[in-house]
Amino acid sequence: MMKFLFMMGFMMPLCFNKNMFWLVQFIFMIMMFMFMNFSISIMNFSNLSYMFGCDMISYGLISLSIWVTFLMIMASEKLNKEKFFDSFFLLNIIFLMMMLYLTFSVMNLFMFYLFFESSLIPTLMLIVGWGYQPERIQAGLYLLFYTLFASLPMLMGVFYISYSMNHVTMYLMKFYDYYSILLYISLVFAFLVKMPMYFVHLWLPKAHVEAPISGSMILAAVMLKLGGYGLLRMMLILQKVNFKMSYTWMSISLVGGFYISLKCFCQTDMKSLIAYSSIAHMSLVIGGVLTMNYWGYLGAYILMIGHGLCSSGMFCLSNINYERMNSRSLFLNKGAMNFMPSMSLWWFLMMSSNMAAPPSLNLMGEISLMNSLVSWSWLSMVLLMLISFFSAGYSLYLYSYTQHGGYNLSIYSFWGGVSREYLMLMLHWFPLNILVLKIDYSMIWF
Repeated sequence: MMKFLFMMGFMMPLCFNKNMFWLVQFIFMIMMFMFMNFSISIMNFSNLSYMFGCDMISYGLISLSIWVTFLMIMASEKLNKEKFFDSFFLLNIIFLMMMLYLTFSVMNLFMFYLFFESSLIPTLMLIVGWGYQPERIQAGLYLLFYTLFASLPMLMGVFYISYSMNHVTMYLMKFYDYYSILLYISLVFAFLVKMPMYFVHLWLPKAHVEAPISGSMILAAVMLKLGGYGLLRMMLILQKVNFKMSYTWMSISLVGGFYISLKCFCQTDMKSLIAYSSIAHMSLVIGGVLTMNYWGYLGAYILMIGHGLCSSGMFCLSNINYERMNSRSLFLNKGAMNFMPSMSLWWFLMMSSNMAAPPSLNLMGEISLMNSLVSWSWLSMVLLMLISFFSAGYSLYLYSYTQHGGYNLSIYSFWGGVSREYLMLMLHWFPLNILVLKIDYSMIWF
């Protein structure tokens, strides 16, 4: 595991040379293929080095992080063209990737907490440094304070575990089961804010709308998954108390997911709509993890990977329109089919994956989650039907609103999609729909 860390560390000096933008991206691509050929044990942690290890959950999420980082650089070509602090931008992205890699691979709970919080700093820099509107400072503060408010109790919880167990190694925690409601809330709440759960979700739409395309991609694809990853790990030692407490979070999440789905129909900003749809999907993941059964864990894991690729691709599409029109408003981005017919296909493919149409990973994840939630309580069937139906609704609403209708007559010059953009969308969509053929790997690890 250390070799990839060193690889990223040695990439940092490259950023300060001239014209290294595409070389850094190429090295990330090589790193992805090296990581894909990693031999991992399905049952246990493998590739142990110092305090790092990799099991099936870590493997999927680290792969997703490297893949999305590689695509972030590809999407940010405008920064390179305008020389808008592109060296610092690359440095920031490599640092962020290192933090995410460390978070997913570390096996010490305190170190996990440390890197979990450290990933905030480069994200904040991305939003404040390369964001578009003046409100980006406020969005950055929202992101910082929501997360920090919830994470201090988590630090106390980690210290308590360290005090009572005399160690904080995640793998050895499976022999313990704490029955303490305070410990449960302190450990779980930080992850629920990061997911984000309804009621503590306000930082997400704000951060997404103000962030540059690279910030939105990494936020949607990986930062939300930190919460899910934390929950998957923490549920090991909180099983008894979770059976008593889970219905509270579950009710908030499912009802919140329904409300947020309705809210998507009120949005006039493309990015805002995609950000709210992320919250609706994550509410299902929270429900799946907290049911504490096999289907729920698998469904949450698969939907996290699927949603990471899908929402990242949708943010790319909205950015492609934004670069042409200089606006993300749905009222101005109409009739795109008239001048970008090929891009219209990619809009359709991404939207179909977002509404969990086959053969996307999202479908597999949602089927597993529905199984787990209905077996937990058949009453949840009503909300699941509504969330699923409305996810198709707002996806079609966004597609039909942007692609059809009369186009904006104030456009006086326009250019179609370039090969870089089509390649970028292809690299989002292809793994999202091809990984279904290898779904057995995701289905047997637990």
